[in-house]
Amino acid sequence: MSWTGPKELKAQLARLWERGELLRDAVSGHERFPLRLSIKSPTSTDITDRFNEVRAWVAELSGEWAPQGAVRVEWQTLNHRVQGAQSLPACVCVQTLEAALVWLGKRKDWERFSAQVADTRQMHPALLPWLEKHPHQALELLAEWPRLLAVVAWLVAHPRPGIYLRQMDVPGVHSKFIEAHRGVLTELLDLALPLDAVNPHKTGVSQFPARYGFLQKPTRIRLRVLDPAMALVPGVQCPDLTLDADSFSRLSIGVQRVFITENETNFLAFPPVRHALVIFGAGYGWDALALSHWLKHCPIHYWGDIDTHGFGILDQLRGHFDHVVSFLMDRSTLDAHAAIWGSEDKPLCIDLHRLTPEERALYDDLRDNRIRTGLRLEQEHIGFHWLMHRLEQIQRQDGATPSHSSLV
Repeated sequence: MSWTGPKELKAQLARLWERGELLRDAVSGHERFPLRLSIKSPTSTDITDRFNEVRAWVAELSGEWAPQGAVRVEWQTLNHRVQGAQSLPACVCVQTLEAALVWLGKRKDWERFSAQVADTRQMHPALLPWLEKHPHQALELLAEWPRLLAVVAWLVAHPRPGIYLRQMDVPGVHSKFIEAHRGVLTELLDLALPLDAVNPHKTGVSQFPARYGFLQKPTRIRLRVLDPAMALVPGVQCPDLTLDADSFSRLSIGVQRVFITENETNFLAFPPVRHALVIFGAGYGWDALALSHWLKHCPIHYWGDIDTHGFGILDQLRGHFDHVVSFLMDRSTLDAHAAIWGSEDKPLCIDLHRLTPEERALYDDLRDNRIRTGLRLEQEHIGFHWLMHRLEQIQRQDGATPSHSSLV
């Protein structure tokens, strides 16, 4: 039987709840009751062919299938050519919101949400659109809601505070609470704060502090000075140092060449080079290094894996420093180490527009699997003698005459 019965009628009402429509009324004040629920009734043919089933359906809708007083059945008279005048249900009206909540078993949830709306209306009415848009999520956050409102209130009173999140003094709120709720706090703060208190260019949960004017943990840059004559740390040759990005940007020690490598062992074992340093790279993401404008006037050599992502990282680095030269990322290096080729799990498929013609040709060969499917050569597998030979070539280009034991 395809006619609408009590189960289907309750399902209609339940869908309104699940979509948040009934809860939204607590915010908007919209009055939707009495609420008409549509029904699919028997046709004239059904009355002819299935008369007993029709009578059972009518009796079911006439019975006590909903809480007392919750619904009212509206009837219509159908004049049937055989059975004569037949009175059939035309629609069902849910009389009141209270009746609907009792029928669905959602009265307590409604009361909780209504109280949540009332508190928000009193403290931060600018947040009401969020409650109206996300009523079920708001209910899930009911226990945390007072603290979320407290965070919003604090930032409204202290826009762009210029302190670390850890220093924000809100009773019952700690930095881990904020970190756990950065997504919803972003939506709430964007509604509550004036435009000049929000940096729209800082997006995503990792950018939450910067978006609202908090201090961020400084990004660290790890480096080794490769020239023993550059005594950056008294009594220590070629020290392994870590500086925050701002301090690195102010570095002034006569560096004339910079190498960047993505492998820690390569970083630690990189041989001495006159007036040079090596940076331990961090894959994609060069914003911290981009603060160092002195690098724009210094030769930079990037040493990454010979695979599609290695060239992708090189391409991104050139977005900040267009004079970067790739290092040991060429076809001759790849061919010389064929015995230790590896496989790349998830290669890039995009076009890269900052590669040289030679780099682009090798990248295309790797991306399009022209040499071997998923081919890669990891930088740590490149022979140390191959590294020394390439460094000697660089020094010859500079007009220096390197010794076989040292490049300094």
